[in-house]
Amino acid sequence: MLVLAKFAKDKPAVLGATIVLLIAIVAILAPLLAPYPADVSASHLLRRLKPPTWAHPFGTDNLGRDIFSRVILGARGALTIALMVVGISMLIGVPLGLVAGYYQGWASEVIMRVTDVFLAVPQLILALAIAQLMGPSLQSAMLALTLTYWPFFTRIVYAEARRLEASLFIDALQCIGARGPRILFLHILPNCISPIIVRATIGMGFTILVAAVLGFLGMGATPPDPDWGLAISESRAYLPDAWWFSTFPGLAIFLTVLGFNLLGDGLRDIVDPRLRRSR
Repeated sequence: MLVLAKFAKDKPAVLGATIVLLIAIVAILAPLLAPYPADVSASHLLRRLKPPTWAHPFGTDNLGRDIFSRVILGARGALTIALMVVGISMLIGVPLGLVAGYYQGWASEVIMRVTDVFLAVPQLILALAIAQLMGPSLQSAMLALTLTYWPFFTRIVYAEARRLEASLFIDALQCIGARGPRILFLHILPNCISPIIVRATIGMGFTILVAAVLGFLGMGATPPDPDWGLAISESRAYLPDAWWFSTFPGLAIFLTVLGFNLLGDGLRDIVDPRLRRSR
């Protein structure tokens, strides 16, 4: 209750949580909320590039498809990519960080040096290179993002595990005969949950942004999938006349990333007050 009370006082964090909740509801109910769910693949050339109207609040695209429906349907794809990428990255990075932080020796050195190599290259550049090698597809984009995001979890968990490994309660557990796996997963891991959650929350927004960039560059979703980044890429040939074509998918990306960042910052403030934002 005290944590919720502190969180409720953080207006930016509450705003971020509200945006994320609304986006999640839209993604779950997308087929029901979209007024033209068949516009995922259908073409209506007689109504192409129509400006916003009551029938089409966000206008239509170059194939006459309702942009409002495609933005709503694209929310499901964006959140699915973020959840899959962040979830699999956690499954890879967290155990590696625990092992590297708790055990000493060559295994720890190998894990952290490989992690440093991945972290030395900007994630977007590395993701583009991997996606280019595997060919443009949604699966390639997800795999590229996963392969470039797990080191962030490894680095965070490694630092926490190293700090906890020197704690007195860990020495006490070792003295009574507790084995390494039990100490790692029953005692060290629960104390690492807070920074993991913060990193995962912020990572959701960043993953959606990078996935949109990959879609924009032709390395992510392929037509006729309702993807925000792909929609912005297709709209370039019709700017500035058809401004609505790129504006509304861009606003969807902006609001979603903003919501996750505000929520992540709020959670970070609660987890570590030393990093609290200046008000």
